Amino acid sequence: MICPKCHSSTVVKNGHIHNGKPKFSCKNCGRQFVEKPENTIPQDKKDLIDKLLLERIPLAGIARVVGVSERWLQNYVNRKYQEIPRRIDIKKPRVKLTVQCDEMWSFVKNKKQKQWVWLAIDKCTGEIIGVFVGDRSQTGAQGLWDSLPSIYRKYAVFHTDFWEAYSVIFPAKRHKAVGQKSGQTNKIERFNCTLRQRVSRLVRKTLSFSKTIENHIGAIWYFIHHYNRTLSITI
Repeated sequence: MICPKCHSSTVVKNGHIHNGKPKFSCKNCGRQFVEKPENTIPQDKKDLIDKLLLERIPLAGIARVVGVSERWLQNYVNRKYQEIPRRIDIKKPRVKLTVQCDEMWSFVKNKKQKQWVWLAIDKCTGEIIGVFVGDRSQTGAQGLWDSLPSIYRKYAVFHTDFWEAYSVIFPAKRHKAVGQKSGQTNKIERFNCTLRQRVSRLVRKTLSFSKTIENHIGAIWYFIHHYNRTLSITI
């Protein structure tokens, strides 16, 4: 018997699992495992989990609804979020490009570890075209700018709030800082509400907060890709 983690042969028997199959323990690394483990989670359950991850339900709640262990679900989510693309595949944009930008507060582990979600939306199509998660500084504004498709960086007009980081990074001739009452940032502000309503770890008072920055970013990108795919856009 070989340990699947460290490949040591120093393995001993260590009882049985729920179905009576013998369990083993590696004396080198402490890994516990069974020989030839069976994947008992059917695909239809995985498909249901993928849908539930797009709703404001904590992982513990999904585990209870679907009937899987929290540990298995956490590992499944970790792998899924690692594979999510961190870029936007936009549909063909219109000739006139107008973009609304905003940033929203979030946190990882505790509220002292703030993570700002920078977002950009195409005013005409409603697509999210830029995403960056980081601090609320020029670095964050630069990250949002770098995430935009090149055609937007070259030609689009950008409406933002008066946060000074925008004016440093965005081209002055195409950047317009506006107040909330102007209505020029209403689409992105509405999307911020949608994001908080649908992604449980972004709710202002929540127990479903992210414990790792990787999963925090992965969950945001996972929802945004779904949001863009389901938009009805007339080009």
